[in-house]
Amino acid sequence: MTNFNITVFALAIGLTFSVSAVAENMSKTQYKSHVKNIEAEYKAAKAECDSLAGNASDICVADAKGKKNVAQAQLEASYKPSIKSRYDARVAQADADYSVAIQKCDDKAGNEKDVCVKEAKAAKVHQIADAKAKMKISDANSEANDSSSDANAKATEKKAEAHKDAAIEKRDADYVVAKEKCDALAGNAKDICMSDAKARFGK
Repeated sequence: MTNFNITVFALAIGLTFSVSAVAENMSKTQYKSHVKNIEAEYKAAKAECDSLAGNASDICVADAKGKKNVAQAQLEASYKPSIKSRYDARVAQADADYSVAIQKCDDKAGNEKDVCVKEAKAAKVHQIADAKAKMKISDANSEANDSSSDANAKATEKKAEAHKDAAIEKRDADYVVAKEKCDALAGNAKDICMSDAKARFGK
Protein backbone atom coordinates (compact mmCIF):
# COMPACT_ATOMS: atom_id res chain seq x y z
CA MET A 1 0.00 0.00 0.00
CA THR A 2 1.20 3.46 -0.82
CA ASN A 3 3.00 5.50 1.80
CA PHE A 4 1.02 8.72 1.92
CA ASN A 5 3.03 11.43 3.69
CA ILE A 6 1.52 14.88 3.43
CA THR A 7 3.43 17.85 4.76
CA VAL A 8 0.97 19.73 6.95
CA PHE A 9 1.16 21.71 10.14
CA ALA A 10 1.20 19.77 13.40
CA LEU A 11 -1.92 20.02 15.49
CA ALA A 12 -2.25 19.53 19.21
CA ILE A 13 -5.49 17.55 18.86
CA GLY A 14 -4.37 14.00 19.49
CA LEU A 15 -4.37 12.85 15.87
CA THR A 16 -1.67 10.77 14.24
CA PHE A 17 -0.45 12.00 10.87
CA SER A 18 2.75 12.91 9.06
CA VAL A 19 3.50 16.52 9.93
CA SER A 20 6.37 18.96 9.69
CA ALA A 21 5.79 22.03 11.85
CA VAL A 22 3.56 23.65 14.40
CA ALA A 23 1.02 26.07 12.98
CA GLU A 24 0.86 29.49 14.48
CA ASN A 25 -0.81 32.36 12.69
CA MET A 26 -0.79 30.63 9.33
CA SER A 27 -1.12 33.09 6.47
CA LYS A 28 -3.63 32.64 3.67
CA THR A 29 -0.74 32.09 1.26
CA GLN A 30 0.68 29.32 3.45
CA TYR A 31 -2.76 27.78 3.74
CA LYS A 32 -3.24 27.70 -0.04
CA SER A 33 0.21 26.21 -0.46
CA HIS A 34 -0.64 23.38 1.91
CA VAL A 35 -3.93 22.77 0.10
CA LYS A 36 -1.99 22.36 -3.16
CA ASN A 37 0.52 20.04 -1.50
CA ILE A 38 -2.25 17.86 -0.10
CA GLU A 39 -3.92 17.60 -3.50
CA ALA A 40 -0.62 16.85 -5.27
CA GLU A 41 0.37 14.12 -2.84
CA TYR A 42 -3.11 12.63 -3.01
CA LYS A 43 -2.87 12.38 -6.81
CA ALA A 44 0.56 10.77 -6.51
CA ALA A 45 -0.69 8.28 -3.92
CA LYS A 46 -3.77 7.44 -5.99
CA ALA A 47 -1.60 6.91 -9.06
CA GLU A 48 0.38 4.29 -7.14
CA CYS A 49 -2.88 2.44 -6.51
CA ASP A 50 -3.26 1.95 -10.28
CA SER A 51 -0.50 -0.66 -10.15
CA LEU A 52 -2.65 -2.81 -7.90
CA ALA A 53 -5.66 -4.92 -8.82
CA GLY A 54 -8.95 -5.99 -7.28
CA ASN A 55 -9.66 -5.26 -3.66
CA ALA A 56 -6.03 -4.33 -2.99
CA SER A 57 -6.54 -1.37 -5.31
CA ASP A 58 -9.81 -0.46 -3.59
CA ILE A 59 -8.11 -0.52 -0.19
CA CYS A 60 -5.27 1.60 -1.51
CA VAL A 61 -7.64 4.20 -2.96
CA ALA A 62 -9.71 4.31 0.25
CA ASP A 63 -6.51 4.81 2.21
CA ALA A 64 -5.33 7.63 -0.06
CA LYS A 65 -8.71 9.40 0.01
CA GLY A 66 -9.01 9.00 3.75
CA LYS A 67 -5.58 10.45 4.43
CA LYS A 68 -6.29 13.33 2.07
CA ASN A 69 -9.50 14.12 3.95
CA VAL A 70 -7.73 13.87 7.30
CA ALA A 71 -4.96 16.18 6.10
CA GLN A 72 -7.49 18.72 4.86
CA ALA A 73 -9.44 18.59 8.12
CA GLN A 74 -6.25 18.96 10.16
CA LEU A 75 -5.21 21.88 8.01
CA GLU A 76 -8.57 23.57 8.57
CA ALA A 77 -8.25 22.99 12.32
CA SER A 78 -4.81 24.56 12.18
CA TYR A 79 -5.80 27.50 9.97
CA LYS A 80 -9.01 28.25 11.88
CA PRO A 81 -8.55 26.66 15.32
CA SER A 82 -11.75 26.00 17.22
CA ILE A 83 -13.42 23.30 19.26
CA LYS A 84 -15.58 22.44 16.22
CA SER A 85 -12.70 22.28 13.72
CA ARG A 86 -10.76 19.96 16.01
CA TYR A 87 -13.86 17.80 16.34
CA ASP A 88 -14.23 17.73 12.54
CA ALA A 89 -10.62 16.59 12.22
CA ARG A 90 -11.23 13.71 14.61
CA VAL A 91 -14.36 12.72 12.70
CA ALA A 92 -12.38 12.81 9.44
CA GLN A 93 -9.91 10.37 10.99
CA ALA A 94 -12.76 8.07 12.07
CA ASP A 95 -14.27 8.18 8.58
CA ALA A 96 -10.90 7.46 6.98
CA ASP A 97 -10.20 4.48 9.24
CA TYR A 98 -13.71 3.15 8.63
CA SER A 99 -13.41 3.40 4.83
CA VAL A 100 -10.23 1.34 4.80
CA ALA A 101 -11.57 -1.18 7.32
CA ILE A 102 -14.75 -1.75 5.29
CA GLN A 103 -12.73 -2.34 2.13
CA LYS A 104 -10.60 -4.89 3.97
CA CYS A 105 -13.77 -6.70 5.01
CA ASP A 106 -14.43 -7.43 1.33
CA ASP A 107 -11.62 -9.98 1.49
CA LYS A 108 -13.77 -12.04 3.85
CA ALA A 109 -17.04 -13.92 3.41
CA GLY A 110 -20.08 -15.10 5.36
CA ASN A 111 -20.33 -14.43 9.07
CA GLU A 112 -16.64 -13.53 9.21
CA LYS A 113 -17.33 -10.64 6.82
CA ASP A 114 -20.46 -9.64 8.76
CA VAL A 115 -18.49 -9.52 12.00
CA CYS A 116 -15.71 -7.55 10.27
CA VAL A 117 -18.23 -4.94 9.07
CA LYS A 118 -19.84 -4.66 12.51
CA GLU A 119 -16.41 -4.29 14.13
CA ALA A 120 -15.48 -1.56 11.65
CA LYS A 121 -18.70 0.28 12.45
CA ALA A 122 -18.15 -0.18 16.18
CA ALA A 123 -14.62 1.20 15.91
CA LYS A 124 -16.00 4.28 14.13
CA VAL A 125 -18.66 4.73 16.82
CA HIS A 126 -15.91 4.55 19.46
CA GLN A 127 -13.83 7.21 17.72
CA ILE A 128 -16.73 9.57 17.13
CA ALA A 129 -18.03 9.06 20.67
CA ASP A 130 -14.60 10.03 21.97
CA ALA A 131 -14.52 13.02 19.61
CA LYS A 132 -17.92 14.17 20.87
CA ALA A 133 -16.82 13.75 24.47
CA LYS A 134 -13.65 15.77 23.87
CA MET A 135 -15.65 18.51 22.15
CA LYS A 136 -18.14 18.69 25.03
CA ILE A 137 -15.34 18.66 27.60
CA SER A 138 -13.45 21.41 25.74
CA ASP A 139 -16.64 23.43 25.63
CA ALA A 140 -17.21 22.83 29.33
CA ASN A 141 -13.64 23.85 30.15
CA SER A 142 -14.16 27.03 28.16
CA GLU A 143 -17.27 27.83 30.16
CA ALA A 144 -15.45 26.99 33.39
CA ASN A 145 -13.04 29.84 32.76
CA ASP A 146 -15.71 31.83 34.46
CA SER A 147 -14.50 31.72 38.04
CA SER A 148 -17.96 31.47 39.56
CA SER A 149 -18.74 28.29 41.49
CA ASP A 150 -21.97 27.90 39.50
CA ALA A 151 -20.07 27.87 36.19
CA ASN A 152 -17.59 25.32 37.51
CA ALA A 153 -20.39 23.10 38.78
CA LYS A 154 -22.12 23.19 35.40
CA ALA A 155 -18.84 22.44 33.62
CA THR A 156 -18.21 19.43 35.86
CA GLU A 157 -21.73 18.18 35.14
CA LYS A 158 -21.22 18.55 31.39
CA LYS A 159 -17.95 16.62 31.51
CA ALA A 160 -19.57 13.76 33.43
CA GLU A 161 -22.44 13.71 30.95
CA ALA A 162 -20.04 13.67 28.02
CA HIS A 163 -18.21 10.63 29.40
CA LYS A 164 -21.51 8.88 30.13
CA ASP A 165 -22.87 9.49 26.61
CA ALA A 166 -19.66 8.21 25.04
CA ALA A 167 -19.73 5.06 27.19
CA ILE A 168 -23.33 4.31 26.17
CA GLU A 169 -22.61 4.75 22.46
CA LYS A 170 -19.56 2.50 22.67
CA ARG A 171 -21.41 -0.17 24.66
CA ASP A 172 -24.27 -0.26 22.15
CA ALA A 173 -21.83 -0.61 19.25
CA ASP A 174 -19.95 -3.42 20.99
CA TYR A 175 -23.24 -5.21 21.68
CA VAL A 176 -24.04 -5.22 17.95
CA VAL A 177 -20.66 -6.88 17.29
CA ALA A 178 -21.28 -9.47 20.01
CA LYS A 179 -24.70 -10.34 18.54
CA GLU A 180 -23.19 -10.77 15.09
CA LYS A 181 -20.61 -13.19 16.48
CA CYS A 182 -23.41 -15.19 18.09
CA ASP A 183 -25.07 -15.55 14.68
CA ALA A 184 -22.27 -17.90 13.67
CA LEU A 185 -23.55 -20.35 16.29
CA ALA A 186 -26.74 -22.42 16.42
CA GLY A 187 -29.14 -23.92 18.93
CA ASN A 188 -28.26 -23.84 22.61
CA ALA A 189 -24.79 -22.45 21.96
CA LYS A 190 -26.32 -19.43 20.22
CA ASP A 191 -28.85 -18.93 23.02
CA ILE A 192 -26.09 -18.98 25.63
CA CYS A 193 -23.99 -16.60 23.54
CA MET A 194 -26.87 -14.12 23.21
CA SER A 195 -27.68 -14.40 26.92
CA ASP A 196 -24.06 -13.69 27.82
CA ALA A 197 -23.95 -10.75 25.41
CA LYS A 198 -27.10 -9.23 26.89
CA ALA A 199 -25.79 -9.66 30.41
CA ARG A 200 -22.37 -8.22 29.49
CA PHE A 201 -23.80 -5.13 27.82
CA GLY A 202 -26.80 -4.62 30.09
CA LYS A 203 -29.49 -5.40 27.50
